[in-house]
Amino acid sequence: MQKRKLGTSDLEVSALGLGCMGMSYAYGPAPDRQEMISLIRSAVELGVTFFDTAQAYGPFTDEELVGVALAHFRGHVAIATKFGIGIDPGGQQIVDSRPEYIKPSVESSLERLSVEAIDLLYQHRVDPEVPIEDVAGAVKDLIREGKVNHFGLSEAGVQTIRRAHALQPVTAV
Repeated sequence: MQKRKLGTSDLEVSALGLGCMGMSYAYGPAPDRQEMISLIRSAVELGVTFFDTAQAYGPFTDEELVGVALAHFRGHVAIATKFGIGIDPGGQQIVDSRPEYIKPSVESSLERLSVEAIDLLYQHRVDPEVPIEDVAGAVKDLIREGKVNHFGLSEAGVQTIRRAHALQPVTAV
């Protein structure tokens, strides 16, 4: 399997990654959990080292699935997850990237994934109510604390990316 370095960072991943959303959420009933764990482990055996999940998938159950499936491969794979989509009391998804939400949501992701640090943490959706500098600053703090290794943005425009990158380098978009 070919490898790629993301941006100018030291994060090297397989050229093909595995998006895990459909393994617990989104495309009809969730598939059998054991089959999905086997699928993820088979991907590692085939050379895949980059796995993508998010808090919103399930919600939360996909991170647990990925954490269990990759427990034996720590240090040999990179896990990307996302923050910024919360669940309101009615069960609806809402965009929420307030710094006071980011930090505890990352703590919960660390626990579900059973890792000490998240390899690549994406903002799932740009939150129009929160300046991107506040988001980048919160992630920068998490990187300084050793809880996150790299910062990514999903569905962001070029100006948003530039503003975020000026405060905390963006590894992936």
